[in-house]
Amino acid sequence: MRDLGIIARGEIALSDGRVHAIGAANSLAREAGDTRIDLAGRVVLPAFTDCHSHACFAGERYGEMAMRLAGTPYLDILAAGGGIMSTVRAVREASAETLADNLRARVALMRASGTAHVEVKSGYGLAVESELTMLRAITRVAALDAGIITPTFLGAHAIDGDETAYAALVEHDMLPAVVREFGPIACDAYCEKGAWNRANTAQLFRAARALGCPLRVHVDQFNELGFLDDALELGARTVDHLEATSHDALLRVARSSAIAVLLPGCGLSLDLRFADGRTLLDHGGAVAIATNMNPGSSPLTSMPLVIALAARFYRFNHEEAITAATWNAACALGIQGVTGSLEVGKRADLIVLATNDERALAYEWGSVNPIATVVGGKLLAGAWPTALDASR
Repeated sequence: MRDLGIIARGEIALSDGRVHAIGAANSLAREAGDTRIDLAGRVVLPAFTDCHSHACFAGERYGEMAMRLAGTPYLDILAAGGGIMSTVRAVREASAETLADNLRARVALMRASGTAHVEVKSGYGLAVESELTMLRAITRVAALDAGIITPTFLGAHAIDGDETAYAALVEHDMLPAVVREFGPIACDAYCEKGAWNRANTAQLFRAARALGCPLRVHVDQFNELGFLDDALELGARTVDHLEATSHDALLRVARSSAIAVLLPGCGLSLDLRFADGRTLLDHGGAVAIATNMNPGSSPLTSMPLVIALAARFYRFNHEEAITAATWNAACALGIQGVTGSLEVGKRADLIVLATNDERALAYEWGSVNPIATVVGGKLLAGAWPTALDASR
């Protein structure tokens, strides 16, 4: 994770939405009619992949912020009907069109800070039709988006009503309905006190695995309930959060094939607790970072800010943080064959920073936003520097 493969004073050629060639300065062949843009030594990076978000929702939860600032724990807010459940009520009242419009607006914010690829979870419907409506809104936006928007099924986000009855509903009704309509998309769950317990989460994951769904899990955010070992045994693609994970359990994650997805926005927004990312890396773990964009515990859209947080609170250096936000994040979504790095034949998904030093991403507080975000070879956010207009 410390080898970015930097090409000092390099060139990159884009054609038909893909990387056509890449190499040192003045090493690439030029053809008549090519457009050449001189970026004067500015940093060019793969566009970011935000591999954990809840960006499809309706309503806001600003009132909860006052409660948290007054000292009310998040789990207490959840138990009182706030938190996830307040957003569930708003989503159930919203149409698929409203949800899609809201998601497009949030993806535009992400584009402005350099994100080309976004994973978006359901989980605010908590009923068969409402969850399907969310996934339809996500896939509707994905079908028209130049980047990659990956839907994830998170019917196991909270418990609505009787715990046993709701767990059975998700396993026997909701999950099969999702797979019938959307195929074997990733199945996620929130295993935590006040949400899904260990036994019900394991039962759901066995059913999802039998249907061919990749497994992802929110685990050990506030309490270590033991499900992390179950997730590793079941072959989870990612294990996300890990703020409450013990040292020995982190070592088991590091030795596994799972990718640890760390979400520093939660610590920043809730309680200043952060996963021990340094231990994971020092023992060979694969780590990605993401915004966890959601209306309550992590209202962030900026991957540059997440990189800066990772440097400070996970003790990552800039290379590790950048790798976690690009290549490893793409691996978490299974899209590393087409994006996540700048390689010939891959999608032309890249960002241009105002700076000539990539270390600024990690060591400045979210201020190093790209001046240009290119997705599929198209300039979707920002602009080329006006003093360096494209010339033929």
